[in-house]
Amino acid sequence: MKRRYFVQAGLALAGTVWVSHTLRQNPKNMPERSFEIIKTETEWRNLLTPEQFYVLRKHGTERAGTSPLDKQYSKGSYVCAACKLPLFTSETKFDSGTGWPSFHTPIANAIATSPDYTISIARTEVHCRRCGGHLGHVFQDGPRPTGKRYCINGIALDFIAG
Repeated sequence: MKRRYFVQAGLALAGTVWVSHTLRQNPKNMPERSFEIIKTETEWRNLLTPEQFYVLRKHGTERAGTSPLDKQYSKGSYVCAACKLPLFTSETKFDSGTGWPSFHTPIANAIATSPDYTISIARTEVHCRRCGGHLGHVFQDGPRPTGKRYCINGIALDFIAG
C-alpha cells in the first residue's frame, strides 16, 4: 500500500512540473481571451516604458519595495498604466507589509482573473479586464470586508489624485 501512495505522489508531482514547464515554455497554451483593447507587441512597446512592458505584457514582477505607490495613501484612484481603466480606489488600499500596493476590493468590472501555475503552485493572476495587462495576484489573506489581498505591481498602475 505504501508503494501505491508513493507512485501516486510521484505522478502528481510529475504532472504539476509538466504543466508548469509547458505553460512557461509556451504561454500560447493558456486559454485565449478577447480584450477590448488589442495592440501588437510593437505598439505596446511604443506606449509603455520597458519596465511597464515587462510587467504588463510579459507577466513580470517588479522588485518589492520599489514602487512609490506602495506608500501612497492620498485620496484618489489607481488606473491601468496601459489603458487608463480605473481599477482600485484609495478607500480599498491597505499596507500589507509586502512591498507592493495592496487592495482588498477592486472597482466593479475592472479586473479579470485567471489561473497561474508559472511557479509550480496554483495562484490567481489579476489582469486588467479591458487590455489584459498583468497586474499581479490575489491572495486569500487580506483584511475585512473581503479577506482578499490584491497584490499589485505599482508599475502597472498610475495614480490619479482626487
